[in-house]
Amino acid sequence: MQGPSSPTVRTGRLDDVEALLGFWRRAEASPSSTESAEDVRGLLERDPDALIVAESGGEIVGTLIAGWDGWRATFYRLAVLPSHRRHGLATTLVRAGEDRLRALGAKRLNAIAESHKPGAMAFWASAGYELQTSRSRFVKNLP
Repeated sequence: MQGPSSPTVRTGRLDDVEALLGFWRRAEASPSSTESAEDVRGLLERDPDALIVAESGGEIVGTLIAGWDGWRATFYRLAVLPSHRRHGLATTLVRAGEDRLRALGAKRLNAIAESHKPGAMAFWASAGYELQTSRSRFVKNLP
């Protein structure tokens, strides 16, 4: 991958939590009901390898959560700083997530993308993912 300074890809750590929350704002990721420091810490405690981070110069420049519950494999929070986009970083993160999930036994991968963001929709299609219109996702935020 070529880009602003060839980021390194690693798993997330507990000391990344606060930086992640700020990163997601700078990366223009829409707010979610599950992105508090407590939520991210909980993810890392349950599945430390689920969070994949791209780092450049000590700064987080990309993330992907590659979740596996033993039945379904799902990608969440693919985000890349605007200054690092269009250089293959998102694809690098997704391939790292695919490798992780394949090694865990996943047979089908799901990606959650923000439908109102054409760039996100185009990315997943270009990465070989098919928009599944025969299913709908239902969501309920718990108080």
